[in-house]
Amino acid sequence: MNEIIGLFFITVGLFFDFFGCLGLVRLPDVYNRLQASTKSVTLGTCSILFGLFLFKGFTAAGIKALLGILFLILTAPVAAHALSRSAHKMGVGLCKESVCDEYAKEKK
Repeated sequence: MNEIIGLFFITVGLFFDFFGCLGLVRLPDVYNRLQASTKSVTLGTCSILFGLFLFKGFTAAGIKALLGILFLILTAPVAAHALSRSAHKMGVGLCKESVCDEYAKEKK
């Protein structure tokens, strides 16, 4: 039963990773691309690692998968925020369809 549930999580993770990578290619600016990579790829990779944990159980590989999930959840949002803030400070503009720039309000 754990193998079936693990395979389900791995499949869902691959689905999210695929669409996150597609967002990196298709979205118009760096801020939207960071959104795609942070949300969907993090969820997809955590899902794949959780599926691996369900396959392996509480072995060395399973514990490493859980630690990988924890590390990814703690570091990915912080890294995306740092990248977007530094891109804005360097003058990288938003796409023309953007309607709100919260960082520009902080500069004033």
